[in-house]
Amino acid sequence: MTEQEIIKLTNQVFEDSFEIEKELLKKEMNIFQDLGLDSLDIVDLVVALQEKFGVKIRNDERIKSIRTLGDIYKFITALKAEGSTPAADSQK
Repeated sequence: MTEQEIIKLTNQVFEDSFEIEKELLKKEMNIFQDLGLDSLDIVDLVVALQEKFGVKIRNDERIKSIRTLGDIYKFITALKAEGSTPAADSQK
């Protein structure tokens, strides 16, 4: 999966789940201050990203440092590169 595909699918989650306009979805946007998500939205975001990308996020400590949309892109890219899928985790 390319970085552009990850960006497109991540932005799609924000558009579909939180009704955020495509024009606002830039990598420097802060997910709390700029995009208006709150702590309850983050739970929905994690679930939606897990489903969209087939990755396991919940127990990953790196999630705590995510502040911007660009951070999410990098995080998902890293997860995909590591092969962090539910099937891969169950084989460890």
